[in-house]
Amino acid sequence: MITVPLSALEVAMVQAGTRAADTLRDTTEFARRLDELGYRRLWYAEHHHSPAIGAFPPVVLTAHAAASTSSLRLGSGGVLAPNHAPIMLAEQFGTLAALHAGRIDLGIGRGPGTFDESTARALRRGAGPTTDDEYRDDVSKTLRFLVEEVALDPLPEPWLLSSSTAGAALAAELGLPVAFAHHIRPDNTLAALRHYREHFSPSRWCDRPRVLVCVETVCAKTGEEAARLAGPMDVVKAGLLKGKGDIPFPTPEQAAVHPFTAQETRALAGFRAHQAHGTPDTVATRLADLAEATGADELMLVTPVHALTDRLKSYELVRRHVMAPAE
Repeated sequence: MITVPLSALEVAMVQAGTRAADTLRDTTEFARRLDELGYRRLWYAEHHHSPAIGAFPPVVLTAHAAASTSSLRLGSGGVLAPNHAPIMLAEQFGTLAALHAGRIDLGIGRGPGTFDESTARALRRGAGPTTDDEYRDDVSKTLRFLVEEVALDPLPEPWLLSSSTAGAALAAELGLPVAFAHHIRPDNTLAALRHYREHFSPSRWCDRPRVLVCVETVCAKTGEEAARLAGPMDVVKAGLLKGKGDIPFPTPEQAAVHPFTAQETRALAGFRAHQAHGTPDTVATRLADLAEATGADELMLVTPVHALTDRLKSYELVRRHVMAPAE
């Protein structure tokens, strides 16, 4: 058992042979079950123009899940600041926080949420990639608008998403909790979190460094079954290694016969070494080791497997074998 709270990230994978509408329906059942299992929070990621991931706005999913659950904290992980006017983010999440007191998080990230340049430019209404100064300004304005313009009570809990030292440095400067994408850039985790803690400045939002670490977690009764469930995401990652963001999310059967190159196989094995795949005992050990190594206050699990039943089973096994019983 580990003592840090466990949460979940929803990336809304669209399974081969299904419709985005099916994925959307599954997100509701997923939120309800996590609420029953006692996970702390559920965040929704922003993605666009991907055959593998549904383009569902985090603010909409947050609102729907908040109305469908009772205690789970909900929010964005994250909304991507370059794609939104700061005042709109403040109004949307400020309203949600007032409607669902003590349950709404505003996680803010930087990326465009797409690998397609034309989609990225459309989201930015023709503008190019955001600069460091523009991103800092967007985040600062969003926080200011929450207080000065929206001025509802209570306010959402703001978090800054990061996959690098630069993102962690901004979170430290602004005095925000940081959510680190270990499931994307595990090699950056320790250095970024060390910088964050060393340079943290307390603010109205956070009086001490607070760290959430997101880790890819696939838990099954056997290691072989966990590997089978992780296979579809391996195919998507192999495509990303080639610079292709248009890879559909295959079935486990399709993934089992996918021809990975030797280089892809080595890269995927190296990535898995930093994540939590396997039996309940293996997952428990890896999550405990990650919590200790990072000093995380909370772990967020992302489980990109094909079927909702298998995904929920993974979270159920973690709840039973890894999460400390509620007091």
